[in-house]
Amino acid sequence: MAAVSRLSLTDFRSYASASLEPDPGFVLLSGDNGAGKTNLLEAVSMLAPGRGLRGAALSEMARQGGSGGWAVAARLDSAEIGTGTLASAPERRQVRINGAPASVNSLSEWLAVLWLTPAMDRLFTGSAGERRRFLDRLVLALEPGHAHHASRYEAAMRARNKLLAEERFDDAWLTSLELAMAEHGLAGAEARSRTVAALAERLSAACDDEFPRAEIGLEGAGSGDLVRLLKANRARDAAAGRTTEGPHRVDLTVIHSAKRMPAASSSTGEQKALLLGLVLAHAELVADRRGEPPVLLLDEVAAHLDPKRRAALFSRLEGRGQVWMTATEAALFDGIGAASRFHVTPGAVVSA
Repeated sequence: MAAVSRLSLTDFRSYASASLEPDPGFVLLSGDNGAGKTNLLEAVSMLAPGRGLRGAALSEMARQGGSGGWAVAARLDSAEIGTGTLASAPERRQVRINGAPASVNSLSEWLAVLWLTPAMDRLFTGSAGERRRFLDRLVLALEPGHAHHASRYEAAMRARNKLLAEERFDDAWLTSLELAMAEHGLAGAEARSRTVAALAERLSAACDDEFPRAEIGLEGAGSGDLVRLLKANRARDAAAGRTTEGPHRVDLTVIHSAKRMPAASSSTGEQKALLLGLVLAHAELVADRRGEPPVLLLDEVAAHLDPKRRAALFSRLEGRGQVWMTATEAALFDGIGAASRFHVTPGAVVSA
């Protein structure tokens, strides 16, 4: 089972130094608002590719008054992994696996990390870009190679946009960039489609409990010859200063199945339950595909659920791998049996 058996932080957010050794099941963090609970979850989220659960700049993670860099290290069942930055290069992320330098994307081969935070409560009513980034995290947990195609597509698109902004440009170079966009864009689009199809099937078979069933799909995915489309859109894209069509414009659609209503039109409570149900179904899918459950990070989830849904959540999570949860009051975890319990105060974390 993939789990963090030791987590160590150095100059990360509010922590000059901290370490904890949780068990594989529930990891329960309680403490006042602002104590640093979410910082611990963010540290775990940095053990996966990307910018973590806050999506923050790397330099923002360094402790104020610290060295200027930061480090997060973890012991897993089969490896020691770590990531961080140096003060001399605050936006260059470094990764080490078993003491050897490694790529950021290689982290997903060792650990799948999924999370749900209060900021994600607006996912269904927010921008398509937010939903797209959420979708790509779902894909990445199932297909680690998706990160490679996504980064190559974005890099080629940025270079194309920059080239189109010039009065004169090398047509051969532009064509090569569009070919790269088509190659990696197609691979990424197919990975998204596979994930959505598999998750839709999983959701349709989800158990009937306090979490409403969602139906999901892709909108604006498009089809056809992307190279031809990009070439035809050169003048329009140059005027717009961006690439107006392509896989980077896709949107994730979510519908409340029982009510046949878009998630965005559902009540706040229903949206929370739909999102949580989607994340739980995806965690089950990841466990089946990878042969081990992902690490789940649930920030202040229990406080926003009524007692029935809270009990249903704990029931769903029992025996599903390592689940990190935060709450301002330890009483919100009543109903959970065996667990690693920690109390968090500013800059410190101790066993409770």
